[in-house]
Amino acid sequence: MRLSRTTALLAGVSTLLALPAAMAAERVQVVTSFSILADMIENVGGEHVEVTALVGPDSDAHVYSPRPTDARTLAEADLVVFNGLQFEGWIERLIDASDFAGPRVVATEGIEARLADLADDDHDEAHDHDHDAQASHQDDHDGHDHGAIDPHAWQDLGMGELYVGNILAGLIEADPDNSGAYEARAARYLEEVAALDSELHELLDEIPAGTSVITGHDSFGHFARAYGLQFLSPQGLSTETEPSAANMARLIDVIREENVRALFHENMTSPAMIDQLAEETGLSVAGTLYADALASDGEASTWLGMMRHNAHTLHDALAEPGHDEGQHDDDDHAGDDHGHDDHDHDH
Repeated sequence: MRLSRTTALLAGVSTLLALPAAMAAERVQVVTSFSILADMIENVGGEHVEVTALVGPDSDAHVYSPRPTDARTLAEADLVVFNGLQFEGWIERLIDASDFAGPRVVATEGIEARLADLADDDHDEAHDHDHDAQASHQDDHDGHDHGAIDPHAWQDLGMGELYVGNILAGLIEADPDNSGAYEARAARYLEEVAALDSELHELLDEIPAGTSVITGHDSFGHFARAYGLQFLSPQGLSTETEPSAANMARLIDVIREENVRALFHENMTSPAMIDQLAEETGLSVAGTLYADALASDGEASTWLGMMRHNAHTLHDALAEPGHDEGQHDDDDHAGDDHGHDDHDHDH
C-alpha cells in the first residue's frame, strides 16, 4: 500500500514537471528576423506563441551573417516572419536552405515603398512599387544592399495596422484554432499603437519646423515623414559600409549651413562617426535613439517603448524653451518609466 502511494506521488510529480515542456511544445513556434518584429508577434500571439529572433536586441540585422544553427531553427518553425523591403537580404536564402515549408509573413506587405532619395509624398507615389516588384528587386541585390528603398517602416506608428494585420493573418494561418484570441489581442494592441501615435504627434509638434538632426545611418526616413523632422546621416540605409571622408566633409558643411540642432547615437551602431562630427562641429550628442533593434531591457525593450523613448529624447533636446506645458510630465514621465510598456506578455 505504501509503495503504491509512493509510486502515485512520483507519477504526479513527473506529470507536473512535464507540463511546462508540453505547454511549450503546443505553442506556435515562430521565427522572426529581428527583435522589433519579435515584440510585435509576442503582443499579438501572447501565451500561444514561442518566438525566436535570429537577430536579438542591440544587434545589427544589416550586417548579420546567419549561423548553421539558424537553418535548423527555421526548419523546426511553424511560421516565419520577416520585414521585407530589402531589409534582410539574407533571410530568403536562409529559408530556402532550411527547407522550411510552412507559412511565411512579409510584415511590410501592403506598405508603399519609400525611396530614400525622395523627400515628398508626391514623388513617393510616383515611384510606387507593388510587393512583387519589391521582391524581384530584392532578388537582384546581394546581402544587405537596399538599393534606394527605405525598409525602416516600423519607425512610423501609422504603419502599425499593416504590420499587425500581416502578423495576425500569419498566426491564424499557422494556428486557426486560436484565431479568436489572436484577433482580440491584435485589436487591443492596435488601440495602444494608435494612442501612442497621437501622443507622438502632439509631442513632436512642439519641435520647430525645419529642425534637422543627425543620426548614425539613414534609418529615420519614415519617422521624419510621419512626425515632421529632418534626419541626416553619414551612412546610407545600411550600416554595412563606412562613409567616405568626402561624405563626412560634406556632412560637416551641411551641419554648419543648415539648422542642425543636435547629434544622436544609435544603439546598434558604432558611436565613432557621431563623436567625430561632434568634435568637428561643436554640437553636442543629445542622447541615444533606437533604430533597427530594441534594447536588451528597460523602456526601449519593446517597440512602443522604443518609439516613446525616441520621441521624448528628441523633444527634450529640440523643443523650444517656451513649451513648458508640453514638457510638463517629462520628469514624472521618466520617473515612472512611462508606464505604458506592459503589454501583458513575456520577453
